[in-house]
Amino acid sequence: MLQTPYYLIDKSRLLRNMERIAWLRDASGARALLALKCFATWSVFDMMSEYMDGTTSSSLFEVKLGREKFPGETHAYSVAWADHEIDEVVASSDKIIFNTAAQLHRFEAQSRDRIRGLRVNPGVSTSDFDLADPARPFSRLGEHAPEDIEPVADMISGFMFHNNCENADFERFDAMLGMIEQRFGHLIRRMDWISLGGGIHFTGDDYPLDKLAERLKRFAGENEVQVYLEPGEAAITNSTTLEVTVLDTLYNGKNLAIVDSSIEAHMLDLLIYRESAKMLPDEGPEEWMICGKSCLAGDIFGEFRFPQALKPGDRLSVQDAAGYTMVKKNWFNGVQMPSIAVREMDGTERLVRDFTYGDFTAALS
Repeated sequence: MLQTPYYLIDKSRLLRNMERIAWLRDASGARALLALKCFATWSVFDMMSEYMDGTTSSSLFEVKLGREKFPGETHAYSVAWADHEIDEVVASSDKIIFNTAAQLHRFEAQSRDRIRGLRVNPGVSTSDFDLADPARPFSRLGEHAPEDIEPVADMISGFMFHNNCENADFERFDAMLGMIEQRFGHLIRRMDWISLGGGIHFTGDDYPLDKLAERLKRFAGENEVQVYLEPGEAAITNSTTLEVTVLDTLYNGKNLAIVDSSIEAHMLDLLIYRESAKMLPDEGPEEWMICGKSCLAGDIFGEFRFPQALKPGDRLSVQDAAGYTMVKKNWFNGVQMPSIAVREMDGTERLVRDFTYGDFTAALS
């Protein structure tokens, strides 16, 4: 048995998402790129690349990872490219997407031999969190005005729209795409390709995948463009657990169990967005608050129910622990960083990466 804590990627669960992505690709004609900002654990890229068309990125390092580890297309996007990195970005990508017209002009000469695109901010989104809302007031994420895009339209061949966030509502997606077409349609029809970004929860249960396929196919046909999607969480949702062990228990008005992990270090989005982790099982007469082992007072995974009282040595599985976890994990408090393991299709588990004191010191100076 592997030593906790560790992230456990279950390929059989991952396959479910991959098969839905493959179906959507076939039915709609859209291409699917893995968003590395969400999930970049390359030990399963060989499997994922059988169902997806490539990767999209947010930085030079992600561009290089996509090029080296994931067959297919490599799209390069960043909120801002630096002078010292642009040549390497261009050399490592098939398409380079600029966040502003100013950056497009600045690096016009360096990017001339690459397919180029521009991020467009349509001013609408589905985010419930201001922190993550690309259409928030004064947003720096993309060009907003058609009149500012028009002068550079001949320098590019595509647009990237990224305005969905955990959007499981097809009707909302459909309405926003209609708004995008109404405002930017004359420019879209001058392009060869359009990325509609990520944040569409189309691998979720009961999502009307057939409706999405029809809408994407119609959008592509009416505008004569190749459509791209950039699934992040949709690609890996419910595929991974964070395996932890109870170290200690106490009572302070509630039953508290301290585990050998930390949300600040290992599931940072729970802290950022003040959300609870997911736990299975979560039923029974015993109610316990699961606490991280860092010194942060609010390092809490959440409150869950169990069949019996927890005790030191008990193993717990935190569910849906792939997205924005391994890419954000850190060495806060020097807490042992979770290893990464893979459960193969035959049920066997193998360790693919562990982290040591040497990794801790190497991250410092």
